[in-house]
Amino acid sequence: MLRLPTILRKSFSMKTRQRLDYRNKLILAPMVRVGTLPMRLLALEMGADIVYTEELVDLKLIKSIRRPNPALGTVDFVDPSDGTIVFRTCAQETSRLVLQMGTSDAGRALAVGKLLQRDISGLDINMGCPKEFSIKGGMGAALLADPDKAALILRTLCSGLDIPVTCKIRILPDVEGTIDLVQKLAATGIAAIGIHARTRDERPQHSAHPEVLRAVAQAVDIPIIANGGSKNMHCYEDLRKFQLECGADSVMVARAAQINVSIFRPEGLLPMDELIEKYLRLCVDYDNAPHNAKYCVQSILRELQETPRGKRFLQCQTLQQICEIWELGDYCRRKQRELKTMGNSGRAEVEPPEALAKRQKLEEAATAITDEYAGVICRNMPFLRSTYPSDNHLPKTQLYVHAGKAGKSPPAYETQQCDKLFRSICSYDGQRFSSSFWEKNKKQAEQGAALVALLHLGQLEAEVLRDNGSLLN
Repeated sequence: MLRLPTILRKSFSMKTRQRLDYRNKLILAPMVRVGTLPMRLLALEMGADIVYTEELVDLKLIKSIRRPNPALGTVDFVDPSDGTIVFRTCAQETSRLVLQMGTSDAGRALAVGKLLQRDISGLDINMGCPKEFSIKGGMGAALLADPDKAALILRTLCSGLDIPVTCKIRILPDVEGTIDLVQKLAATGIAAIGIHARTRDERPQHSAHPEVLRAVAQAVDIPIIANGGSKNMHCYEDLRKFQLECGADSVMVARAAQINVSIFRPEGLLPMDELIEKYLRLCVDYDNAPHNAKYCVQSILRELQETPRGKRFLQCQTLQQICEIWELGDYCRRKQRELKTMGNSGRAEVEPPEALAKRQKLEEAATAITDEYAGVICRNMPFLRSTYPSDNHLPKTQLYVHAGKAGKSPPAYETQQCDKLFRSICSYDGQRFSSSFWEKNKKQAEQGAALVALLHLGQLEAEVLRDNGSLLN
């Protein structure tokens, strides 16, 4: 069997990849903080045909570094200034993935498109977002007021990229104006156009205008993707109903999918807890940021955040803590150990070049502390407030009570500040204790130092601290 050299195989794959078809599709809409990798993969599992990323701004993408991550099986685009993941994707979604970009410059948009096109199957330009951040930057809905610039961006991308280009807009106040705009954009060579069936100034509480989309669909030949019907979407059948009302080729779902992404299932909605468990497993598998996972689970829980379990969930700070609530704690611990063994570096271990000066400054401060207090017993233990049900259980309180029972003098604390971060040494019974983890304020630094003391004194178990994320090594 003839085998192509690796470089030729990659080139061949790019040219022969099946072009994304936007007709008769159910699509996960671009949603800030929702459209990250775990939710996109879950949407595909639930029956979505195409998934969009959250809007990613060109200026953020253009400075990112493309970095394959063998441990996760992903391709990561990393911000070199702080080590955060700007965009993460994997092979399971590539053929059905559209990245939505925020941009106001054709040349910059093309440069980003060329950087990304091997890892996505479509590029969408946000021309409908009414938020102030987008408008001030000349992006989003600001482009509706400058159709010549909007057309230039699309035409530049269509002529310069190997993947299909689309855009997403909102309707204008009048039908004829909307039709004229869509015809102008369609003439640039785009493969489809997503249309939110509300104007720039209308919000979810306002009714959508499917009649406008019907008129537009009859006036152009490219596929129309209808968006804006979540208010009346409660099950799979409602998606198709909205598509028919709009006379659209496809339908794009935002808030209804954010609340329950199994709305894409023809068989019906999944129970909430089953859905959350599936989502959390994907978060663990792909090392998703805890704050992002928490936001998405909050969207699913909605009013149930006020229940005892919901309130416990709201106190969570780590993915491990969230997983414990849905009985996935063992899975999370096992998977994180496995990924670390395979070479995955967590966000806490990322050290971008720009952070080197800060790290050196912190190390110098740590050395100064150690020099001043020789023989400090140190462990890497962050203080996580959510692991303590009341003030009576806080590490400082526990250590104070322990000292009283043992007839010892109460512990004393000395705290060092460096670059708005704090690290404390706890002096107790002739020994000194400190966490190497720098905290955001003096009180948290003291709690961390007390935590190290309690562990060393045998008042806390290392395994329990590892399980709740307090003991990092």
